[in-house]
Amino acid sequence: MPATPGNGLGVMIRTWRDRLPPSAAGLPAARGRRAAGLRREELADLAGVSVDYIVRLEQGRATTPSASVVASLARALHLSSAERDHLYRLAQLVPPVDGTINDHLPPGVQRVLARLGDVAVAVFAADWQLVWWNRGWAALLGDPSALPSRLRNFARSRFPVDSGAARLALWPVTEADRDATDAAVVSDLRRATGRFPRDSRLAALIRELSAGNSRFAALWATGEVAAHREDHKTIDHPSVGPIKVDCDVLVDGDCELKIVVMTAVPGSEDETKLRLTAIADPAVTAHR
Repeated sequence: MPATPGNGLGVMIRTWRDRLPPSAAGLPAARGRRAAGLRREELADLAGVSVDYIVRLEQGRATTPSASVVASLARALHLSSAERDHLYRLAQLVPPVDGTINDHLPPGVQRVLARLGDVAVAVFAADWQLVWWNRGWAALLGDPSALPSRLRNFARSRFPVDSGAARLALWPVTEADRDATDAAVVSDLRRATGRFPRDSRLAALIRELSAGNSRFAALWATGEVAAHREDHKTIDHPSVGPIKVDCDVLVDGDCELKIVVMTAVPGSEDETKLRLTAIADPAVTAHR
């Protein structure tokens, strides 16, 4: 028999209830307890609903709990943000959005980045604020540490409000399709405003670029919503000459961090040049 949304909701509530030990919910461990997880009455008490309602949810007889009940269940079950969002969708509700952008790099992301070695990698927040880069990135595009923090923003660098402002890349970079990249960055910022509606830094960036850069303002007016995922660039490096690279954008689901990776075709002259950039300027630094 195919699963219905109601059955899926009940199964997940039961699964999450069974995995949560009473101690994690601040409940005393009773002697002779047979259930490893929470009892239905314990979950009901923690979530502020009736035991009967928990039973009906788990049995699929109640399928559309209110947003307030779902929020209470998520807190009581100690769900992660991804699990919370899944619970909302199973209840046929729109998941809540986080109000502000998080610049923090989770430990798992930091470990992945450390294993990438000298591959040119940088991490941007949801508003394209540069928050981390490695030595390979600094060697390829110039060391961002010389710039004030405010100017380490890809969108602000791409759509300057002052023609004399410093750019994030210290030497010329061209794209295979500049118009498409411009549109992708702007539409990605619009997507971020829906994901982080209360972030003051993002709102200030949008106001600044809309008022001071006509290209940005025109693209913003289209209302397009999308994500920037890949690009092809040529970097005119001062020491080794032009380097053609593929630029791929990987997104961390929870924080919307953008992990930008620059690579060249294996075995190509461009890959050799890419490796030579770090040798050409050994003084470049990584941001930790």
